[in-house]
Amino acid sequence: MTLLENKPADIPAPREITTKPRVSDKIFRGVVTAGGLSSLVILGFILIFLAYQGYDVLKAQGFGFITGSAWNVFTDESGNIDYTQTKFGIAAMLIGTILCATIAVVIAVPISVLTALYLSFYAPATVKKFMIAIIDLMAAFPSVLFGIWGFFVLMPSAEYWAKLLHKYLGFLPFFDMQVPVYTRSPFIAGVVLAIMIIPIVTSISREIFGQTPLDRIQAAYALGATRWSMIKAVVIPYGRSGVVGGAMLGLGRAMGETVAVYTVLNIVYQINWQVLLGAGGNVASMILLKFGEAGTGEIKALMAAGLVLFLLTLVVNSIADLIVKSTGAKGR
Repeated sequence: MTLLENKPADIPAPREITTKPRVSDKIFRGVVTAGGLSSLVILGFILIFLAYQGYDVLKAQGFGFITGSAWNVFTDESGNIDYTQTKFGIAAMLIGTILCATIAVVIAVPISVLTALYLSFYAPATVKKFMIAIIDLMAAFPSVLFGIWGFFVLMPSAEYWAKLLHKYLGFLPFFDMQVPVYTRSPFIAGVVLAIMIIPIVTSISREIFGQTPLDRIQAAYALGATRWSMIKAVVIPYGRSGVVGGAMLGLGRAMGETVAVYTVLNIVYQINWQVLLGAGGNVASMILLKFGEAGTGEIKALMAAGLVLFLLTLVVNSIADLIVKSTGAKGR
């Protein structure tokens, strides 16, 4: 018998090709689906709870709960709230919420985008690694630390900046000051919120810029573009949707921030459009201020205020999602 002798080959059994998922795939898909749906279920329960608790106040106050600014509680002899005389209004707090969050986004987004571009295309490896660690650490800081730092350290400097803004931009209604009270203003609260959301927006922008296709970057360099020209022509259009999404995420956090705003902002139940005047507030800090001493009826009013803030945040996130989809399709 030789090595060249013909022998029947051991032909393996044919493998069955099927699209049916394996058991492990089914388990993983079920776990991921349950995790995704659980967040929606929790949000739904929160919405139902807030609506149930605040229904009586919303029914009694009507649309005036959103348009009014007074917060006066009257009780009868048995200690129950007399809704015929009691006035609950959160218009001043809503305007303060939007004002502080807008100031934070206006300050934070340019700084965050420029920082992300520097880390992605200019920073040396050692500097990049160190700055990323610091930015991630800032994102994990408790908000109370930002509030204390803003009160003791930032507020004296921010008061000087506010006076400069009033001096050179006082012709604008937002910066016009009739009463020289610069401390604990929406401007200072906005600066503190901006410092809080800079790490979030920077991290998201850096991740988006890092996903820019390498072939487009190399093509821009091959055509003779400088680094900054390549960034303007390739990186920024590609990552525009991510920047918008990061900015809206930071806006959502700024709108719901409580302790930091409560520390550096005067809670005044009066509509204030002047960002440099030391009067204002936001919905979250008002809830924090009132919750400890509120009775049963006033707690329902605070729940109604939380419901309005919840819906406002939901609307902002929905608008952000639409902006991301539209700018993403154009940018890519």
